[in-house]
Amino acid sequence: MKRPVTIKSALTKDEIIQGLLKVGVMPGMTLEVHGSLSSFGFVIGGAQSVVDALLEVLGPEGTLLMPLHMGLNSEPSSWYNPSIEIELIDKVREAIPPFDKMASEAYGMGALVDNLRRRDGVVTSSHPNVAFIAKGKYANLLCNHQSLHFPLSSESPVARLYEIKGFCLLLGVDFDRCTSMHLSEYATDCRSIVVKGSCVIQGGKKVWKKYLDLDLNSDEFLIPGRALESLGKVIKGKIGSCQVKFFSINDAVDEATRYFETKQGYELYR
Repeated sequence: MKRPVTIKSALTKDEIIQGLLKVGVMPGMTLEVHGSLSSFGFVIGGAQSVVDALLEVLGPEGTLLMPLHMGLNSEPSSWYNPSIEIELIDKVREAIPPFDKMASEAYGMGALVDNLRRRDGVVTSSHPNVAFIAKGKYANLLCNHQSLHFPLSSESPVARLYEIKGFCLLLGVDFDRCTSMHLSEYATDCRSIVVKGSCVIQGGKKVWKKYLDLDLNSDEFLIPGRALESLGKVIKGKIGSCQVKFFSINDAVDEATRYFETKQGYELYR
């Protein structure tokens, strides 16, 4: 029999607000957030308190942006974590439900994304695999258009975020979760072009829609991220047991672009 777990510390919404202010989050900012609720320890009110704290600090002139990626709405033969047995691929592809902004499963995106998604006034972008959600002053600007092809490039919420000089907040996660840094992969010749697919409703019928993208890989974002830290462009802090990193989206994308420019392996696409 396992011993009962005892809560030895508890984090309030007000303590989260103070922690956000301490690292530099301010009213009126446009903020991309990636976070792990469990990294905080015990939060009174759970994800609701964290999202409430973010929205209260940003205020009515601010905007909160999070990725709402539908990893399960993708070509099952390309799955790798988890992968799928070959004999199940056709069955899974046939049964995958089409993209629905309200109902589609945001597999693995976490409790903070799930909580923000349910809020009144949240705007959801249209991509069936790599959608975004936003709430606040610039929510419509960020999410009103996202290209089906190359969905994290120039016609995407992260491109608009870069244009308006937004910021990124990492809550208990590292630079490899910073979606905006994918802009640097599109700006350089470091990735090959691939064909992807998602299930959508078209003409009232369920269809598989193919689209072009790059073979994106966020694992390498850790390298320009560490460079950003060494340059003093990342403010670090701690909220409860959560390690926090706060920085400019433009600084992060520009640093990652410089890094990927040294790794151009696809000159033929120029």
